[in-house]
Amino acid sequence: MNGLTTTASLIYLVCAFCYVIGVHLMRSPKTAKSGNRLSFVGMILAVIMILIQLITDGKVNVTAWIVLIVGLLLGILYGFLRAKRVQMTDVPQLVSLFNAVGGGAAAVIGIFDYLTASGHLSLILSIPVFLDVLIGGITFSGSLIATGKLSGKISGKPVHIPAGPFINIIVILAILVSAFLMIGQSDNYWYLILALAASLIFGLLMALPIGGADMPVVVSLLNAFTGLAVAFAGFVIDNQVLIIAGALVGAAGTILTLQMADAMNRSVANILAGGFGTGEGESSSAGDDAANAKVVSTSADDIGLQLAYAHNVMVVPGYGLAAAQAQHEVAELAKLLTDHGINVDYAIHPVAGRMPGHMNVLLADVNVPYDQLKQLDEANSMFGNTDVSLVIGANDVTNPLARQSGNSISGMPILDVDKSKSVVVIKRSMSTGYAGVANPLFSLPQTKMFFADAKKGLQDIIASTKEYIDQ
Repeated sequence: MNGLTTTASLIYLVCAFCYVIGVHLMRSPKTAKSGNRLSFVGMILAVIMILIQLITDGKVNVTAWIVLIVGLLLGILYGFLRAKRVQMTDVPQLVSLFNAVGGGAAAVIGIFDYLTASGHLSLILSIPVFLDVLIGGITFSGSLIATGKLSGKISGKPVHIPAGPFINIIVILAILVSAFLMIGQSDNYWYLILALAASLIFGLLMALPIGGADMPVVVSLLNAFTGLAVAFAGFVIDNQVLIIAGALVGAAGTILTLQMADAMNRSVANILAGGFGTGEGESSSAGDDAANAKVVSTSADDIGLQLAYAHNVMVVPGYGLAAAQAQHEVAELAKLLTDHGINVDYAIHPVAGRMPGHMNVLLADVNVPYDQLKQLDEANSMFGNTDVSLVIGANDVTNPLARQSGNSISGMPILDVDKSKSVVVIKRSMSTGYAGVANPLFSLPQTKMFFADAKKGLQDIIASTKEYIDQ
């Protein structure tokens, strides 16, 4: 081992330390920024070390350097601008798009190494190459479908492909055949094409039948796939930092996927089977229409009166809050109430929004104190003593039908909003959530509906509340 190799190994060890500590710091909003910066430092060190190794090696020609530098600059520019301009509501699809890029890049590494190999491939090389191409291809196509579903460019409803089970069998057989032909055999680019095509089709077949409500779980699972693909890419090119980073992403993504599935009271296998949810805005059944007829509408003036004379208020944010970009208004209303001695907390469901932590980040963006954010169990213990629960754009996570059997959300842990003394729901219409199930919370005696866009509705409520507080 020469001096440069020793130095590189030490630098990669430092990078690994940065990644591990960075992920640990991201567990809390108070230290998340520091964790992100530390992980960024680790990645920069890794890139610099790899460039130094390329320069010292001297095998990279001028054309390759031009392609490398141009690609690096374009990637940095695109990533920076896209992340800088993205709306909070679009973060899940941006994450999914980055998953696609990561998986695709890992697959390209495997493809390149297979094409540059000659003769009989050893098991040590061919196994990581095959798994790299397979997992990277599945991640690439599956993540693109997930991005389309989350952004609304592809229907959020499950897309059932004609003769889907038969096609699935053919694709799985193609994957097995390509594995037999590639692992430990002589190189042949037709084998590689078969493996790549089968993996891309499998990713499509896996993501298309899954409903929009489950897309956050799928994105998390594909994120774990990206980590695995990157780790195998590290084995292919013998790069320790890729192996470590990929293993961390794979482990974190797997844990997050399992936690999200638990929060929905469903198994990952059940989610991958597809068929859950029918997309928001789908019409209700006749029975649902009868239940909806019992709802009582209210006005901003009545809500302002309730809030002004309440002692404990619980805000229940959902995707409707994020979609309306109303986080500034809800923070303003909460500050108005707390400044006049009214206790305000936020009930955060694990799968509220479009990804874990979506509501936490959205509210942290407007400086909502973190100690006001109550997770599921703590929030549920507080609803019985809550004077007014203000539900903003949340639907399935507050649906009492989850406590009953025989429907698509049966057994899913929910926020016990119906146990509050009074409930106000801000919603644009009586449309169902992604699960396609009407919410009986809306027709309970203590519930009143305020039909409005969350942003405009909250502005009216703020104005009304000020009038009553100032009296």
